[in-house]
Amino acid sequence: MPRLVLASAAAAVPMGAQGYEEQVAARAEGALREVGPGWQVHRLVFRSMRSDLPGTGRLPMGWLSGAGRGTRAMAGRVVYPRGAVVHRTALELPPGPIDVVTLHDVVAWRFADESPAVRAAAAELRSAAAVVCVSEFTAREAHELLGVTHTRVVPNGVDPAFFTARPLDVGARAALGLPARFVLHAGGAASRKNLDALAAAWPEVHAAHPDVWLALSGPPHPRRDALFAGMPGVRLLGRLPDALMPGLVSAAAAVVVPSTYEGFGLPALEAMAAGVPLVAARAAALPEVVGDGGLLVDPTPQGIGAGLLRALDGAADIEALVAVGRERAREFTWERSARAHAAIWADAAGGAAAG
Repeated sequence: MPRLVLASAAAAVPMGAQGYEEQVAARAEGALREVGPGWQVHRLVFRSMRSDLPGTGRLPMGWLSGAGRGTRAMAGRVVYPRGAVVHRTALELPPGPIDVVTLHDVVAWRFADESPAVRAAAAELRSAAAVVCVSEFTAREAHELLGVTHTRVVPNGVDPAFFTARPLDVGARAALGLPARFVLHAGGAASRKNLDALAAAWPEVHAAHPDVWLALSGPPHPRRDALFAGMPGVRLLGRLPDALMPGLVSAAAAVVVPSTYEGFGLPALEAMAAGVPLVAARAAALPEVVGDGGLLVDPTPQGIGAGLLRALDGAADIEALVAVGRERAREFTWERSARAHAAIWADAAGGAAAG
């Protein structure tokens, strides 16, 4: 009887990767019924030895991140069922008997201010039964930087709540300190998020539209604070509940994603689904996700500023872009993603049996 183990790491601040895990896990059994009978699905969530986060097991995460391949393989034999297809969505987890790995991006190898790369990760990716990449861009990066040649591209989905979201009402906006019109940036503040360019562009945008504020949502970060604290027409919202985000996105006059590097770019897709004008950098995976559904701009202060002014001025083509973006977003469903994952799991199990 084939067995699938979905293995993830507990996170104190859940972000897009954790949303991906939840969406795929929720649909795994149903998708596997379409590829063959008898699959058993188990969910394992590991946390570090002293963590108080919820989970199903503990592992010495820091030690494992620096361990060699042999030690990590031995740990995998201890914690996973024998012969199972193990799909791990965190590189610090040890490899499974039949190893399937999700690679959202290669930022650990590209950027010094990201979490350092797991020592054995590149070699384990090269020897995995399958490597799931969330975009063609990430697949190319995996090939060129890490030598991974057997990638399978499965784009993320978008939460259906963004299609039906009602904009936050006056009271909800007031509770967040937001005016009627605002530009939203949602996400992290690492260097690749390019908040420096957004900060440089914002004063000109705000001068042209003094009624419009810039709302920045994301976990507190000293880089964001240093760039925007005290800047006129800016509101730092901090980390907000996931349930609030569809309404917040839907209420925005525009969403800006200025990143120079994204493995996918879920905030851009969410803006498109909500029918909100999108200004996104012409960089990394963003053009692949956005297509013709948003304004793609150079990731410079001039490019970002011009894009925001065009979106806020209500240029004639913005309404058409929004309509295209909304239809394009409908192509990115978690059901489609789960079916593609199920095909990969079945292929991995079949390949192991044939071997």
